[in-house]
Amino acid sequence: MFIEVLKSKIHRVTVTEADLDYIGSITIDEALLEAANMIENERVDIYNITSGHRFSTYAIKGERGSGVIGINGAAAHRAKVGDLIIIASYASMDFEEAKQWRPTVIFPKDNHLA
Repeated sequence: MFIEVLKSKIHRVTVTEADLDYIGSITIDEALLEAANMIENERVDIYNITSGHRFSTYAIKGERGSGVIGINGAAAHRAKVGDLIIIASYASMDFEEAKQWRPTVIFPKDNHLA
């Protein structure tokens, strides 16, 4: 049996950009992506702490060290600049393996690694 478990989480970052005219996705500072063990084009769930909205999209790399968290395309209706969000990704794994699994969780300070 396979189950889905939390793989990675970027906890409490602030949206710095919201662009309705972009194709879609969330732009994430490359340093944050790497620290959270996420990759470009990976599906992510966004939990908007400010508004309560939840949605899924995919990650794209932003400029390393910029602190960028950009909500793009239609998702920009679900988050605005200044909103506090959580970014999470999940993995499917064997039930027994999942019992030992430990996700990567980072807690950036002001959208940068501490």
